[in-house]
Amino acid sequence: MNKAIFIDKDGTLIPDIPYNVNPELITLQEGVTEGLKLLKAQGYKFIMISNQSGVARGYFKEEAMAGVKDKIQALLEADNIQFDGFYWSFNHPQGTVAKYTVECNFRKPKPGMILQAAEEHQIDLKQSWMIGDILNDVEAGKKAGCQTVLIDNGNETEWVMNTDRTPDYKAKNFFQAAAYITDVHSTDLGM
Repeated sequence: MNKAIFIDKDGTLIPDIPYNVNPELITLQEGVTEGLKLLKAQGYKFIMISNQSGVARGYFKEEAMAGVKDKIQALLEADNIQFDGFYWSFNHPQGTVAKYTVECNFRKPKPGMILQAAEEHQIDLKQSWMIGDILNDVEAGKKAGCQTVLIDNGNETEWVMNTDRTPDYKAKNFFQAAAYITDVHSTDLGM
């Protein structure tokens, strides 16, 4: 079994520009590359887990995500880092495009994307982490059986708490999240 870091896209890996699919506007958050290097050294797979309701809302087509994926991979290529999988939920119950205007088990805070990725990549969820910038990310990770880190960067505005929405750790940024995870992993191994 593999272990993975499930990573939210907007506000976690890249700056949150609402409904952006323009590759020219995609950059990495500060500390992401360094954090991914730490995690890669510990043998984690990297899986993107992202709600993309802009499709359901008619702002862009599903195919636009191919350019987003390619740009993210290109930004990490020089450091020999790559994502092992990209999972998107295009649905939203208040969408305007009928095909995507549905409730589903894949849209965070539901765990469907994580569970599908775990099955397809033979991932041990107990050894894996979900990193995100809002409590819906935390809830999806907890419901899937992962440990969770909330990057507390101001993007969470509701703060509706319950057991599933309480992160295992709060970090200021991605690098701090990665350092915490690698420290926990080293402690677990008796290093």
